[in-house]
This record gives sequence, structure tokens and C-alpha cells, in this order.
Amino acid sequence: MTPRAGTPRNMKRFPLAALACGLLPLVLAGCGGGASMSSSDAPAARAPAPAGVSRDALVGRWGIASFHTEKDRKRTEAEARAQCKQPYTITKGPGDGVMMHVADDPKPYELRLKAGSGGRTYLGFEAPAGDPQDRELLSVKPKELVMRFVDPDAHARYGTFIYSRCG
Repeated sequence: MTPRAGTPRNMKRFPLAALACGLLPLVLAGCGGGASMSSSDAPAARAPAPAGVSRDALVGRWGIASFHTEKDRKRTEAEARAQCKQPYTITKGPGDGVMMHVADDPKPYELRLKAGSGGRTYLGFEAPAGDPQDRELLSVKPKELVMRFVDPDAHARYGTFIYSRCG
């Protein structure tokens, strides 16, 4: 992608960052290899659901934007609200999760809420809470979600995401 003259550097990356927010976890999921678990192994890897957050809090239409430094947060919140012209939709999954895209994959996957240590809440595939493929929910409010990737490399590339509820 060639930047346009006169476009601020951080705005050149914004569409890519917003897309990556939803798509990166899919790519990371593919890195898990071909190992499979038997049905008797599955419960051991399952993290408990968090007490304070329900999947219904995530379901809806959202504008998305991301920031890398805290000083950009207010501007990014406004950018997320502006993205409601083309909202990202999170729906209920067939199980107890939500359907979302992950990195570099057009197919939505079911991601579930997981309770982690220290009262942290994570969203990700069936794996222990805090798995590198997870997103950590930093804040959950009726009109705003704030998430970041657990993987340090993904977080460095894509920043912290703000989801602003549309409508």
C-alpha cells in the first residue's frame, strides 16, 4: 500500500490496523499446528468464564480504531465512533462464545470469554486464559470495549483497540 502525499503517518496505517484487529487472531490460530485433543482432554484446557462480563456485552455493531500511545486515546475514541458508518458486527456463537474474525482470515470463528489470574478477562480460542492468541479485555462498558492482543509482537504492531457501540 503506497501512502498518499499529505496523509499523516498514523492515518495511513489506520485501515490496516482496524482490519488486523479483527483478523490477526485467525492467523495466529492457524499457527497451532495439527495437534488435536481428544474429548477427554478438552475440559482440562478450558478456562472458567469470567464472572463480570457476559458475551451479551460484546454482541452488537461496533466502530473500531486503535492507538499505540495513551496520549492518542481520546482521538482514537472519536475515530472508533466515526467507523460506525461501516460497523463491525459481533454475533453470538453456536456455543457459549461470540463470532469474530481473526487476523488474515475472512471466516469468523467462535471466541469465548475466559477468566484469568488477577481478575483479568480474555477473549480467544479454547485454550487457557492468557494464551498468546487471546485478546485481553481492558475495559467493558455498555458503549465501549477496550482490548489488546496478549502476544507482545501483535500488540506492538496493532496497538490497543477501542470498540465503540454503534446506534
